[in-house]
Amino acid sequence: MSIKKQLVIFSLICLSGCFRSEETTENIVVRIPPEAPISNFWKNATVYFLLTDRFYNGDKTNDLKLGRQTNGAVLRSFEGGDLKGVTLKIKEGYFNNLGVDAIWMTPVIEQIHGSTDEGTGKTYAYHGYWGKDWTRLDPNFGTEADFAELIKVAHEHGIRILFDVVINHTGPVTPIDPQWPNSWVITDPTCDYKDYASTVSCTLVDNLPDIKTDSDAPVELPPALKKKWLEEGRLDQEQKSLDDFFTRTGYPRAPRFYFIKWFRDWVRKYGIDGFRIDTAKHTEAEIWQELKDECRSAFYEWKAANPSLVLDEEDFYMVGEVYNYSIDTRKVFDYGDRQVDFFANGFESLINFSFKADANGSYEELFNKYSTVLNGEDLRDFSVLNYVTSHDDGTPFDSQRTRTFEAATKLMLCPGGAQIYYGDESARPLVIEGTVGDATLRSFMNWEDLETQASSKKLLGHWQKLGQFRQAHLSVGAGVHEQLQASPYIFKRTLPNDAIIVGLDVNMGQKTIPVFDVFEEGTSLKDYYSGQTVTVKDGGIQLETAFDVVLIGKED
Repeated sequence: MSIKKQLVIFSLICLSGCFRSEETTENIVVRIPPEAPISNFWKNATVYFLLTDRFYNGDKTNDLKLGRQTNGAVLRSFEGGDLKGVTLKIKEGYFNNLGVDAIWMTPVIEQIHGSTDEGTGKTYAYHGYWGKDWTRLDPNFGTEADFAELIKVAHEHGIRILFDVVINHTGPVTPIDPQWPNSWVITDPTCDYKDYASTVSCTLVDNLPDIKTDSDAPVELPPALKKKWLEEGRLDQEQKSLDDFFTRTGYPRAPRFYFIKWFRDWVRKYGIDGFRIDTAKHTEAEIWQELKDECRSAFYEWKAANPSLVLDEEDFYMVGEVYNYSIDTRKVFDYGDRQVDFFANGFESLINFSFKADANGSYEELFNKYSTVLNGEDLRDFSVLNYVTSHDDGTPFDSQRTRTFEAATKLMLCPGGAQIYYGDESARPLVIEGTVGDATLRSFMNWEDLETQASSKKLLGHWQKLGQFRQAHLSVGAGVHEQLQASPYIFKRTLPNDAIIVGLDVNMGQKTIPVFDVFEEGTSLKDYYSGQTVTVKDGGIQLETAFDVVLIGKED
């Protein structure tokens, strides 16, 4: 029987029955609703993306674990950010003030213990993309108790947590981090991205072993991993858990299914709300649906087991990094000799790499284009995640941080999801002297500027107003856009049960904003930028503010 057919049968069983978690021996009745198009919530979601090691240091006792040192090249050592730091900022209301719906952290699984030195200077796995053990947290980031607390606190604040998933590759080989067996990985050729094969069946760079995700051949656990688990006193437990998983699913013991099982365990144990998938285009697209099916069922199993901790009825969410995917291609990604639809393979959304270029156009050009595409036939059941800055994009929208207010306005008011990269809201510098490559994008969060620099505080306030307006009105990211007036620029965004009017570059001081047919006479509205409450009179509203931005909608 094919793997795909087995999966279908398993899904049907889960829809009406129950299954046993690898975490427990109890039977839990799980009712999994049929998959539906992406919700307006996720279409409009604001996702805050941070490097776990570079955001906030909440526990200085875990800054250097596993023998790591501070002798890396510039911005290439661990610098102390951790899970407790993120939790602290959630408790302080930092993310709620920004209107953040979900936090995406770089991977927190246990990383290689050593460092590499391959042309960029000594580099440690501070970024999280060099995995060693997918069943444990890296002690530099914290403990499982810290992780459980983070998710609990996030959910209490209405915020979801997205786990960053890496199945494409292991960490590099170092003197203290051996290579995984040849039955698990390939080490050549290196990708040259000329076609499908040279993008998928290859290693991203030298010394980054590529997992054999295309293989169905059974493999034994890597000896180094077995030795590690034996020393930690959990080898028998992990082997039994794997046996249970493979017995239940009928999957072959092929490399990708080990990783799917390990990620499933994280969801089942902690109630993780979704995944950001790393290097998705470098792996066969079909495996992401296999991952989605297992982890979606685990999500509903967690909900059934923890009813008091369930945030809401939102489904499990997956957004993919298909590097250089553009909204212009609608549903497909073109490898040159093959087109692949990742949306048909488990993803609700893909990161949109073309936004930073599109944002150089006018407001109307940008907003009208994105509304047209996202409400068109191809993508109306999906979405994209837009960004202006990221951790590995060397050509951000505003590398010198000279267009910070414009970047915020365009990102946060554009149709589609919005990804804030940590420090966008505080003008954290992106050009750091002495760095090589991506490291320049990964400095520690500039908290001191938010405390001492008036310009950073003003910028943060701008992001907060836009974010809170976006969070209060799903029509901002999920609605249909229409320009109402060219000068000053006024537009509406509508859904069947929500509508907003926005004015940009309007007069400072006293101003009259027409509401056209969007709101009825006498309707009480709020300007989310100034905080003023107004009433529609004679087809418009009157405001007197010191701002040239107006964000109008009904108040919750």
